[in-house]
Amino acid sequence: MLTLLGSLLGFISSTFPDLLNIWKDRADRSHELAILDRQMEAQKLNHTNRLEEIHVQADISESKALYSHASQPSGVPWVEALRATVRPMITYAFFVLFATVKIAALFQLLNSGFTVADSLIIIWDGETQALFAAVMSFWFGQRALTKLREG
Repeated sequence: MLTLLGSLLGFISSTFPDLLNIWKDRADRSHELAILDRQMEAQKLNHTNRLEEIHVQADISESKALYSHASQPSGVPWVEALRATVRPMITYAFFVLFATVKIAALFQLLNSGFTVADSLIIIWDGETQALFAAVMSFWFGQRALTKLREG
């Protein structure tokens, strides 16, 4: 009986290193899978960043293409004069329209019995202030940013 028990114990102990190696291989494989998962996540992130960089580069190229016509003269003097006056004329036209509407509102309020001070406070409402701030920021902020970029 002792011989049989000794043989069984010897057989089991001889398989113990193999079982230990199997357990170690399983742990190594799970570790390698975790590393591969993290590498795949990093590749996805790099791919996303690269796509975003490509989109930004495309936007820059599109802007350059859109504005490249302004720096290329046509050679026809009246076309150049017209091209130079389009933006200022539209700006002046909208300013005249805006001022006309506000002056008409002022006269309407004055005819309704409001004082000049009250009428001006009513006319200079939050929406007008926001519009004024947007226009001033556009015209003068754009110049400041352009000078900052060039300098």
